[in-house]
Amino acid sequence: MAENVALKNRICELEFLVKYYEEQFRLAKHRQFGASSEKSDIEQISLFNEVEVTADEKVAESELVEIEKHYRKRKRAAGDSLPENLPVETVEHTLPEDRQICSECDGALHVMGRQTRRELKIIPAQVKIVEHIQHIYSCRHCESSNDHTPIVKATMPEPVIKGSFASAEAVAHIMTQKFMMGLPLYRMEQEWNRQGIMLSRQTMSNWLTKCSEDWLEPIYDKLRGKLLKQDVLHADETTVQVLHEPGKTVQSNSYMWLYRTGGGADNPIILYEYQPDRRAERPQAFLKGYKGYLHTDGYDGYHKLSGDITVVGCWAHARRKFNEALKGLSKEHQKDSLAQIGMWYCDALFRLERKYAEYSAEKRYEARLKCSLPLAEDFLLWAKSVDALPKSLIGKALGYLTQQWIYLKNIYLDGRLELSNNRGERSIKPFVIGRKNWLFCNTTKGARASSVIYSIIETAKENSLKPFDYLVWLFKTMPNITTGKIDDLLPGSDKIPVSCRQPEFVS
Repeated sequence: MAENVALKNRICELEFLVKYYEEQFRLAKHRQFGASSEKSDIEQISLFNEVEVTADEKVAESELVEIEKHYRKRKRAAGDSLPENLPVETVEHTLPEDRQICSECDGALHVMGRQTRRELKIIPAQVKIVEHIQHIYSCRHCESSNDHTPIVKATMPEPVIKGSFASAEAVAHIMTQKFMMGLPLYRMEQEWNRQGIMLSRQTMSNWLTKCSEDWLEPIYDKLRGKLLKQDVLHADETTVQVLHEPGKTVQSNSYMWLYRTGGGADNPIILYEYQPDRRAERPQAFLKGYKGYLHTDGYDGYHKLSGDITVVGCWAHARRKFNEALKGLSKEHQKDSLAQIGMWYCDALFRLERKYAEYSAEKRYEARLKCSLPLAEDFLLWAKSVDALPKSLIGKALGYLTQQWIYLKNIYLDGRLELSNNRGERSIKPFVIGRKNWLFCNTTKGARASSVIYSIIETAKENSLKPFDYLVWLFKTMPNITTGKIDDLLPGSDKIPVSCRQPEFVS
């Protein structure tokens, strides 16, 4: 008898393992070959009687009208246009004078019209040496008759790096190529060498680190002060490999943390911070003194922040769990499954948010309390009433919802909050894309410089600035000013020249 019970238990255990591995196999197959988009193909579920809900017998059926055949010019692809502010080079194509004679009567030909074709001409990066010659003046009369001769020097701007042949344009170019375009330094070194310029990656690395410490860190610190005065923030983190980090192996992970303003900020701020680990002390130190809302994922480190910070959970992460559970099922088992019901609840909440998109914060707050909060509470009650194996995909989705509810419900505390932390995830994506190209940081000093440079470039982009022109302006301006004027150099300042702004944002 005991052997039969043990055998049945073993069979149940094996059946669970088979089901678990089938789910993992389908999910892995979808991740490798399926679409990466998390958009739902299911707007409604038959369980909720979509046909009966949406049908309206009072609305007459549309009449069929025959359309005559017609032709339409093919439209140019969206975004393909030549800006009007580009310089124009005109090339005239004329007949030689000896051919400007009529072939019928030998009379003189005249220009009766012109045909114009416009082309986009691209000139590769041009490199040149700029020599700064400072003239020094003295008085001939004093030289010959006085004991003291006044010497006057012409004004010459300070270089971006003293004792170096680096220019503001060269440093800004290297920064934007690596941290905006994801081009590693060794590839830039090869490109310079092909042009006959022996500029090593070590020299370029030194330039980046030096300019980050001297000129960009003061901007970074000012932006951090402004960031902590906001009411709503987003946070996220991702891994980064640092080869020479004290006390750690090469294979171990360090972390790049991200903090940014919410959607209602007048001047968006995006800041990265390098840290050697993922401990809760890292966000606690960065957000010291902050009071407000913080959008995060479900990482427990954020839940240990001070009581002045209200952590707001991410409904997109909750939906993702149910989406993975749905993809882990075979096609015939997806319909009316627990995962599909969970997806319906999530999609319904996001549809309501799209409806509230144009509302004011006050009106959105009231609409959420009236419509979204009751639906979310029904979702929670349903999740608690369902029995599922904790280690199955649907069990993990239900567990995430119930465990994170204390943070997920905080979205209904303020109309300025967002249903997901997608804003933070989108802001950390440029770093993730760049990491795929340059792979790692060599030293902790380089990782720190990378976090500062990424912060300035991404904040400039969010404020509709051209990163290269903005960096050039900074590197030419900052060596020649006092610290009291740093506020005028921030990406959101109205003191920034028009040449640094995107054309569509120039008034």
